[in-house]
Amino acid sequence: MSTPASSGSPESRVSSDPAAEVTRLRLVDARLYRQMAQASGSQDLPFAQLSALARIEEHGPLPVSELAQREAVAAPSMTRTLGPLGAGGLVERVPHPTDGRSQLVSVTAAGRALLARIRQERSELLAERIDRLAGEQRERLYAAIDVLELLLDPPPPLPEPEPGPEPEPGPGAGPDPRF
Repeated sequence: MSTPASSGSPESRVSSDPAAEVTRLRLVDARLYRQMAQASGSQDLPFAQLSALARIEEHGPLPVSELAQREAVAAPSMTRTLGPLGAGGLVERVPHPTDGRSQLVSVTAAGRALLARIRQERSELLAERIDRLAGEQRERLYAAIDVLELLLDPPPPLPEPEPGPEPEPGPGAGPDPRF
């Protein structure tokens, strides 16, 4: 059995049950994210909007269709996500430089300032929490970052199986009379 992080114990025991450890990791991730979101006062900006805003800042300006693909949602869903961001002055549509029929979505100065504030507030909360850890615990946490980053990328697709020889029809081969 594992010791929950909320027990106040500086040491934790690793469970021999991988499913239990996955659950602990998921819960810690969700709770820490929620606490950082609350600390940054970004509760008025839903996750989908904040994610889209950050993605546009990282890759933009870009077409809505590309943003939707990067966020793994349908283009109409992305259009609905962008509506409040545009109305709030956080993103704007700008003419596409080579295709006069389309537009790109770009982050405004207000959008950049909001992202910078949110990141600063969340980093401050996390830094305060990390400062409370003992030196060895901080070292273990920092060492785990490389491993956690490996979880960000989906696994590569499995190779297609090589086609094998067709099985020889045996006695009674043919349609199944039950169907």
